[in-house]
Amino acid sequence: MSLHERESAVRRLLERTPPRVPPDLYAEAVRLGSHMLRRRTLARRLLWLLLFAATVAFVVWAVTARPWVEPPSQTTPPLTGW
Repeated sequence: MSLHERESAVRRLLERTPPRVPPDLYAEAVRLGSHMLRRRTLARRLLWLLLFAATVAFVVWAVTARPWVEPPSQTTPPLTGW
């Protein structure tokens, strides 16, 4: 099938009567769209809550563990010459 034949076939299809759309398609699309929007909003809120909880946990750990302070030496130098 050549390009011209394909183009002619597509034009014939497009020049026919418009396709019939089921009457409840709009209502179904609105219902699914609102459901997706609610789910996306809930997911976004949960991610913000998770980020906030992780930040609080990190701050609490940093305040209690104080990783920026050098730990005290666990060994002492040997005593010689006593």
